Amino acid sequence: MNLETVPTETAATDVRILIVDDHEVMRLGIRNLLEAVPNWSVCAEASNGEEAIRKALGILPDVIIMDITMPGMNGLEAAAEIGRTCPDIPIIMFSLHLTEDLISHFATGGIRGAVSKGEAARDLVEAVKTVLGGGTFLPKETSAH
Repeated sequence: MNLETVPTETAATDVRILIVDDHEVMRLGIRNLLEAVPNWSVCAEASNGEEAIRKALGILPDVIIMDITMPGMNGLEAAAEIGRTCPDIPIIMFSLHLTEDLISHFATGGIRGAVSKGEAARDLVEAVKTVLGGGTFLPKETSAH
């Protein structure tokens, strides 16, 4: 067996995640959930839309988890700006109140998924895997309608 053809785990396989939420406790919970997955790490956090844009453009994470409702620039506005500048970074919107009407506006920018904060323990890891694989992730209760 030629050792050069054997795949190995390298830093290049790490998934780097930017978490954007105005509540520190929520960011900590998301971090703990995602960093439990091997080779996944939170490379940065932001607490508002403006900070999210700066960090996304400076760090170029593999995926962004972004709250919708934040003071100042909201998550939808920040996602649209990031999507214009870095359309290859998938964004998962994260909110307590996801409605079908709100999700219908997600076609802007790089938004490729939505997860309800109430279902994060069940859905967030699956959502990240789905969008990194090129798919779209919608909450189970809205995708069935």
